[in-house]
Amino acid sequence: MFQLLIAFVSRIYAFFQRTMPTNILIRATHTRRGLKWGVPAMLLAVVYVVIGAALAQWVAGGASGWINLLVLVCLWNALKFVVNGPVTLVRLVRVRAIERRLVSDRTPANSAMTDGVAELPTHQT
Repeated sequence: MFQLLIAFVSRIYAFFQRTMPTNILIRATHTRRGLKWGVPAMLLAVVYVVIGAALAQWVAGGASGWINLLVLVCLWNALKFVVNGPVTLVRLVRVRAIERRLVSDRTPANSAMTDGVAELPTHQT
């Protein structure tokens, strides 16, 4: 029974990761090309907070109570984008440092190049 429940929850989780727009956008910001968009994507958190506040006001004004679930979803998505911004910024800094190190290691001053001709290793037999 417990194994069936775990399998069911993992399928639902995988479905949400593939199909929900915020999860798709966050996954896209974790690619090498998308890392630079992580911090600007944090601005979407403001939009989600405003929508959540408007929905909460609507519920306070007498709307149906189930709309509170939409408020929670909006606040959860806002939290995801707020956390995603610094995470992608740190990853971008780390990736650029690695790329800078690789480029500096490939410069002719650091390689075995002399006058544009690579030195071939000598084999002594």
